[in-house]
Amino acid sequence: MKKDEKKMVLSPTDIASAQKAYSAVVGSFLDPRKQLANVIGMGIGVKWTKGEPTGKPALVVLVTQKLAKNELSPSNMVPNKLQEMQTDVLAIGYPLAGQAKTSIQTLGNRVRPAEGGYSVGHKDITAGTIATCVYDILPEGSVSPPSQGIGIPSNYYLLSNNHVLANSNAASLGDSILQPGPYDGGTDPADRIASLSRFIPITFDPPVPQGDHNNLVDAAIAQVEFQDADRKIYWIGDVRGWRQKRDVAVGMPVKKTGRTTHFTMGRITAINATVNVGYGGGKVARFRDQIITTPMSAGGDSGSLVTTLDNIAVGLLFAGSSVATIVNQIENVRSLLRVEVAEQIL
Repeated sequence: MKKDEKKMVLSPTDIASAQKAYSAVVGSFLDPRKQLANVIGMGIGVKWTKGEPTGKPALVVLVTQKLAKNELSPSNMVPNKLQEMQTDVLAIGYPLAGQAKTSIQTLGNRVRPAEGGYSVGHKDITAGTIATCVYDILPEGSVSPPSQGIGIPSNYYLLSNNHVLANSNAASLGDSILQPGPYDGGTDPADRIASLSRFIPITFDPPVPQGDHNNLVDAAIAQVEFQDADRKIYWIGDVRGWRQKRDVAVGMPVKKTGRTTHFTMGRITAINATVNVGYGGGKVARFRDQIITTPMSAGGDSGSLVTTLDNIAVGLLFAGSSVATIVNQIENVRSLLRVEVAEQIL
């Protein structure tokens, strides 16, 4: 690792000290009743000075855009320190949980078996991306038959976002999931690949005030026949394992394959982020415990699996802007949907 790259990474001790300060201030700092103008979230990251990483921990205040001091009133200035921890400001634009806006070839094509990275969508949306194929977490010690070790999964699923497979809470279980998604020419029933099985409901404002939101993931699964899906991700290959969130680090290089921007790479700029995400029609959802990366996505990439450079799953991409991408921790996706992404924790 180069010298500058080392300064993009925080030690466990630094993360712990930043986490302590974050936990003490995030609730009051992001209270919608007194939130600073232009501020839409907060996370933990590295302090940057004059365009260079310092290697020091900071509470990273997420803003739609950076403004000069003379453009802000004193009451809207981000303090230099919060809870004795230095702050930094990171512009992430206006994050949206976006679907496709234009049709696309290659990863917008119909394919069987469908791999991660290809177009998919609920019958009533435009299109998003398949993360990978997953299966139910098997009970410890299950064997079926005994010669097979841990057992044989009874069901297989496509993994993607709630807003891709469940139409942002508006879908019904059993609804048709099309591959490719409708915007890429998928029709029901000709291109039905799966049926909606489970989704984690998203809390929206309106009607629920943002301060009362407890969203962790935008995630859903749809049951698919074994022969119609492949656990490989186009261009990336097989997922070797998954990473616990305690081991997902600021500065970590990551990659994904998505329906719109295909193969891209980025770097994690903040972890444990609380951030507001727009869903169109005036709806906003506040998410906790998110990963922020450099820009590596566009509308239609929602649902992409984000991995390390050596194919370890770290998150599920669900939102972004022209200057940042927002990712759910894969540990939260796995536990809330009760599905296995890969057998090994790495």
